[in-house]
Amino acid sequence: MFSKSKINEPGPKTDDAAKPAAPEAAAPASPRPDNFKASPPKAKPPASILSADLHVTGNMRTTGDIQVEGTVEGDIRAHLLTVGESATIKGEVIADDVVVNGRIVGRVRGLKVRLTATARVEGDIIHKTIAIESGAHFEGSVQRQDDPLNAGKPKATAPAPSVDG
Repeated sequence: MFSKSKINEPGPKTDDAAKPAAPEAAAPASPRPDNFKASPPKAKPPASILSADLHVTGNMRTTGDIQVEGTVEGDIRAHLLTVGESATIKGEVIADDVVVNGRIVGRVRGLKVRLTATARVEGDIIHKTIAIESGAHFEGSVQRQDDPLNAGKPKATAPAPSVDG
C-alpha cells in the first residue's frame, strides 16, 4: 500500500495537484453564473404580504402573488391576489386568480374569482369562472367573459363623458 501511495504522490504530481488547486478556486466562480441561470426554474417566490397595519395609497403591479391584509387605495394587478379577512381594497383588481376573504370596493377582473363566506365586494365582477360561498356579501353585477383580463382595454379607449357644469 505504501508503494502505491508513493506512486500516486511523486514530487511532480504533487506540484500538478497544487496547480489544479488554484484553478479549483477559480472553478467555483464560474459555476456561480450557472447557479444564477438555474435559479429562475426553481420554485417560484412566495407571495408579497402587505401586513394588517400597512396602508398603501397608489397602484401596484406584479407578475407574482400578493396577499393583502391591510388597506390599499389604488388598483392592483397580480398573478394571484389574496385579500385577507381584515383587508380593504378601494380600486380595481385584475389578477389571474382572485381570492376574496375581506373587502373590495371597485371592479374585480379575474380568470378565477372566489368570494369566501367572509367576502364583501361592492362593484362589478368580470370573470371566466366564479365561486361565491354562502355568506358572502356582494353588490354589483357579474359578467362572464372568455378573456376578462384584457376586456377592459377597449372600454378605456372610448371617450369619457364630459361635464360642462
